[in-house]
Order: sequence, then structure tokens, then C-alpha cells
Amino acid sequence: MQFSPLLEQLIEALRCLPGVGPKTAQRMALHLLTRGRDNGKRLAKQLNEAMDHIRHCDHCRVFSETERCEICTSTYRDHHLLCIVEHPIDVAMIEQTGIYKGKYFVLLGRLSPLDGIGPEEIGISKLKSHFSQGIIKEIILATNPTIEGEATAHYIAELAKTFYIKVSRIAHGIPLGSELEYIDSHTLAHAISSRGIV
Repeated sequence: MQFSPLLEQLIEALRCLPGVGPKTAQRMALHLLTRGRDNGKRLAKQLNEAMDHIRHCDHCRVFSETERCEICTSTYRDHHLLCIVEHPIDVAMIEQTGIYKGKYFVLLGRLSPLDGIGPEEIGISKLKSHFSQGIIKEIILATNPTIEGEATAHYIAELAKTFYIKVSRIAHGIPLGSELEYIDSHTLAHAISSRGIV
């Protein structure tokens, strides 16, 4: 079936969302037009507001509506401790634990030379500027345990060492409550090689 040009444009616009293919976008568009016009208008308004007013914090690069986010302006956070993550969602996940009380730096990606993503694209110059101020005593590398994530962690660790900053890495391995027989050999090998003293 051929849809009107405006409906085709709406379907195509919805496809920008992750995991939304042509059929899903079509169902979403038709639902909004058939039963959800008020919700569609509210969604459009909120999208416009968010696109206009949400930015990256000038200091840590997490999403914020102000120049500096709440975490960076907090006097209760440990400004000697910096957790480095790939994406803003990683900050949200760590904050949910309620354990970590330091500050953050969001790379907004990871090193991937094949995709043209080098140190400048992930904010290494800004990170180096933070290191050079002499305030940070330890960094926690919380990049994902992928090849690119590990390469990024290694690159940042080497950089931090030139500033005599202690480097630690979040633990990877066996999920709590799981059984060894169900763990893949790569995860098990990583857990054994990264074991800690109890």
C-alpha cells in the first residue's frame, strides 16, 4: 500500500530509533494517527524540548540541562576519583548501585580506528586537561569488555600513568548467582586471570 507523502516521512523519521525497522515504524506511525494523536503531540513537544535544551555537561559530558551537571557541582562527591565510561547510560547504571561516590568522564564512544574513531573523537584532549590539573588521584576504567573497550581502557591507562594517576579497572567475570557450568570459556578465563585476593 502506498501511504501519503507526510505519512511516509513520519514512518521514515521513526526508523532513526534503535531497533525500529520499516514494519515497526509503520505500526508506530499508524497507531499514533489512529488512536494516539494526543500522545503523538505530547511526544513531539517533548522531543522538541529535549533536542533544544538537553546538552552535554561541559566537565564530564553526561547529559545535562545546565553547563555543569548535578554530579559535577556536588560538594559531596569525591573529586579525587574519576570513573571513565563509554556512554551516559553507563553513568545511570553505576549511580543506581549507590556505591560509587566519585565523579565521571563520559567518552561518548570508544576507540575504533576502522570506523575513524580516534582519541580526539572520544574527548581524550579534554580528559588529558582534567589529568593535568593534579586533582584526580585515581581513575576507574569502566569501558565495556569488548575489543574496542579494552583497547580504549589500555590507551587511557597508559595516559593516566604519565600523570602518576592510580589506574583501576572494574571487574569482569562470573555474574552473581550463576553456575560455572553455564559460563562461556572466554568469560571464565577472564575471571580467573583477573582474580583478586580475598
